[in-house]
Amino acid sequence: MSLRRPIATLSVVAVSALVLAACSSSGSDDDTPANESSTVEVEDNNGTQTVASPPASVVALDNRTFETLADWDIELSAAAVSLMPDTIDYTTDDSIIDIGNHREPDLEQIVAVEPDLVISGQRFVDYDDQIAELVPDAAVLELEPREGEPFDEELKRQVTVLGEIFDKQDEAQQLVDDFDEAVERARSAYDEGQSVMAVNTSGGEIGYLAPTVGRTLGPIFDILGLTPALEIDGASDDHQGDDISVEAIADSNPDWILVMDRDAAVGEGDVEPAADILENSEALAGVTAVQNDQIVYMPADTYTNEGIQTYTEFLNDFADALEGANS
Repeated sequence: MSLRRPIATLSVVAVSALVLAACSSSGSDDDTPANESSTVEVEDNNGTQTVASPPASVVALDNRTFETLADWDIELSAAAVSLMPDTIDYTTDDSIIDIGNHREPDLEQIVAVEPDLVISGQRFVDYDDQIAELVPDAAVLELEPREGEPFDEELKRQVTVLGEIFDKQDEAQQLVDDFDEAVERARSAYDEGQSVMAVNTSGGEIGYLAPTVGRTLGPIFDILGLTPALEIDGASDDHQGDDISVEAIADSNPDWILVMDRDAAVGEGDVEPAADILENSEALAGVTAVQNDQIVYMPADTYTNEGIQTYTEFLNDFADALEGANS
């Protein structure tokens, strides 16, 4: 509150009270302009983080968050643009410094943009300590789904925390609601008497994705309560899937096959689409899922765009297929 001219009737005590109130409302006794960012405390995988809100300079490295940040129109100073699929608008923004992908990133480029927030995770987690040393004044945020925690809740935690930082709480809640609705649709339509197999394709080969642990699709078994068509000892989360024979897949005779096409996101040159590999396989021709056209594919960019939106889209596609088979 400002006083445009002296008011004689105010006592010294009253004036002092006004001054104290003004100082209190500013939140600090410095000269920080009111339009500069404040801070917010959030919890990530490493504990409590104090983050500028909104942050002035943002570096994005986690491919689970690219679509969310793009949809919220968050400006990036630098990012792992080389890791992004072309479905993300940032790939056409020349103002963003590309630090490269996780194999040979140019971390010094992060220093150049003086970030106050670095969103790390998934492929870049191993660089967190180096990044923290390079930009000690920045918050290095890691929201990668934690081992042992429900995967669906971890996806929702990720966007909820980002919503707090960027003042996008309503948008974050909408993402959560859309995801929950897709989960419920698929759960309601699925008959636990039907067996399910998850696979990925890469280089013309089919890899087995184990329930719970298998890359990308493994957690879907737990989220929806799916009945596995096949379970093997020593299954891994290898990005190409576990190596089992096509005959073993055929012998398990799944009612449904869920597929992630790895090459669709990262393949260069001529790559064989997953649909051709599976649907034209002589060994799989007699499998129930193939005969009944009950194969559901994840979005083409999934391998490099594994955020909550991708899972929501896939779960709705799966629900559509299940509902169609039940009609």
